[in-house]
Order: sequence, then C-alpha cells, then structure tokens
Amino acid sequence: MPPLSLTVLGTASPHPAPGRPCSGYLLRGGGAEVWVDAGPGTFAELQRHTDPSRLTAIWISHLHADHSADLLSAVYAFAYGGLTPPAPIPVYAPPGCAHRLAGFLGRSDVRFLDGILTFHPLYDGHDVRHWNLRLAARAVAHDTEAYGLRAECAGRVLAYSGDSGPCAALVELAAESDVFLCEADIDRHREGEQVHLTPEDAGDIARKAGARELIVTHVGPTLTREAATTRAAAAFTGRTSTAFEGATRLV
Repeated sequence: MPPLSLTVLGTASPHPAPGRPCSGYLLRGGGAEVWVDAGPGTFAELQRHTDPSRLTAIWISHLHADHSADLLSAVYAFAYGGLTPPAPIPVYAPPGCAHRLAGFLGRSDVRFLDGILTFHPLYDGHDVRHWNLRLAARAVAHDTEAYGLRAECAGRVLAYSGDSGPCAALVELAAESDVFLCEADIDRHREGEQVHLTPEDAGDIARKAGARELIVTHVGPTLTREAATTRAAAAFTGRTSTAFEGATRLV
C-alpha cells in the first residue's frame, strides 16, 4: 500500500455541476482512510473508491454547504441505508457541525447521531493521528471559521487550503509539502474582501512555502480550470496541475 494517496471526489464551487461535485477528497495513508470535505455529490463519488462504512475519519474544513452538505447523505446511509459503520466514525469539524445536522433534520438534540458519528471540534493547532496518518489543522482566513489541513505519513506531506484568503497560516501549512492542494476560486479580489484565493495567490503561497507541487482545485464560475492552473503556474514556477474528479495520485 502506498504511504499517502489522494483521490479527488469533487472540485466545484459554489454548487455542483454535471459530473463535477463540490469539494471532497479521499485521503489514504498509514492504514487510514479519511474523507476530507463533504461537498454535495461527493458521498456518491466516495462509494466508487471505498466502502464508506470503513472510513477511519471525516475531516471538514468549514461548514459552508459546498464543503459539508453531503454529511446529510452520509447520515442517511449510515443510519438507514445498510452502510452502518462497525463503530462511530470520528468527524473533525468546526464547532456546531452536529447541531447543524440535527437542526436540518428537525431534531432537538444530537444524540441520534451517537451510534454512527462522533464529533470533535477543530481548533488552530488541532493534531490527531490515525494509525500512521497525522492530521494537523491551522485556522485560515475566511468569512466563517475555517481550517486548512496538513496530512503527514511516512515522510510524505499533503497540505490542503480549504477555503481561505491570503494569510501567513497557509504558507506555514504548506511549508516544504510534497503536494499543496489549493483553491483558486476567484478571478480577482473584491475591494476589501480577502476570503478566497486568486490563481496568482495560490501560486505565490506555494512558492513562498517551498511546496514541491501545486494542485489547483475549487475553481469558481468566473474562471476555467485551465486558465486558473496556467495563471497559478506562472506565479509558482514549479510543477502545477489541475484537480479532476476521479483522479488518484500518490503524494
């Protein structure tokens, strides 16, 4: 088994498109399988690559719907669809995630989730290990509480921006990473708004961090994936590629 691999489940922003779910990834390493972000459509794609009941953990960068809404699909699958996990799956997410799910389903408390999911609030510096896979979180700049991920296994490092504006935490998160999976959502910043990255931002952060490879993802409707990748590559001047649904690669 390879030490660390990434499978792209979805990349779309801010809503799913035909054949293109929203943000979601499957991270495998050190005996662990982690669903990273649960954007709409990603639970179906997850089933192409693994049995969801065997997930080691679920990691959610922030609670915007395009990164978390398919947790509802997972709840139905685990509770009613015959995919009940042998033990509750840990969910690492910003505080309030369980209550949002309960509220959507018209529940007054979250105890009905106890048999299938256990929720652990993320915070800046959160660090957890599953088998030989380490997951570390850094708070990043967004318009809601949001985190980036640094995953390490057998000396290999994948950094994931989640959704973020330019910030020092992203450079630290991606420092000397083998792969930096980074959003390039917007064509340009609105005046006074720094909650997403342009392709140039993504490339500049990868360069400052000394990342070995940049993968451009979560490209919004004002850009094409090809244009975003070209612009990010010009700012990075290193190996740059585009995240496409269904692709699996070693880190």
